Amino acid sequence: MAALRILARHMVVFRKIWFTNIMFNFIEPLLYLTAMGYGLGTFVQDMEGMTYLQYIAPGMVASSSMFAASFECTYGSFIRLHYQKTFQAMLAGPVTVRDIVAGDILYATFKSMVFGLVILTVISVLGQTQSWWALLIPLFLVIPGLAFSLLAICYTGLTANIDSFNYYITLFLTPAYLFSGVFFPINSMPGWAQVVAWLNPIFHSVEVCRALALGNTNPGLLVHAGVLALLAMVLMPLAIRLMTKRLIV
Repeated sequence: MAALRILARHMVVFRKIWFTNIMFNFIEPLLYLTAMGYGLGTFVQDMEGMTYLQYIAPGMVASSSMFAASFECTYGSFIRLHYQKTFQAMLAGPVTVRDIVAGDILYATFKSMVFGLVILTVISVLGQTQSWWALLIPLFLVIPGLAFSLLAICYTGLTANIDSFNYYITLFLTPAYLFSGVFFPINSMPGWAQVVAWLNPIFHSVEVCRALALGNTNPGLLVHAGVLALLAMVLMPLAIRLMTKRLIV
């Protein structure tokens, strides 16, 4: 399958830059954990029967996964498309736009799993996971990884300027992150905001990661995973259509 060959190409690049990539995605969430968990957490009462650090730690796993997939399929994909002309070179061989999109999505999903696993390891060492169910978190991260990768590559297919990604990060990713349930329970917000939260893909990722980290498994987790999977299925043909317009003149 051509998409797997494209993934293999990306993995060759990743082997050369993995340390820099991982350190960035390790240090930033660790700073949040330290500042929020050990700093602000000393002034915050327990949330839903957990310390504040224990509450936000699984959310850091979900958010790290989201940012990894999103940045790879925005800046990473745009550089390959616009500056390096890597996609255009691929099309000179037996490769389709569908293969290119699939290869990029697989690579971004892989990175979302890896960076989520890094943060999961950190919070486990800090004693913030309470159940062996947490071992399933890296496998679950495949689903939100696909969803966030596809959201990002759809935006990449629409933008012609790398500076435009500031809008995506500031107006979409940041609000989605802040109002996802990472730092406070969604049920503390007004009723309309709780309904809107269900349209926020990272909310579903946070809910599953927190439940698995604490061992609070229930059938409702399948609903959250299903919403993310449905989003990925809807976005895949759109991503291919948008990238086709960019690559096939």
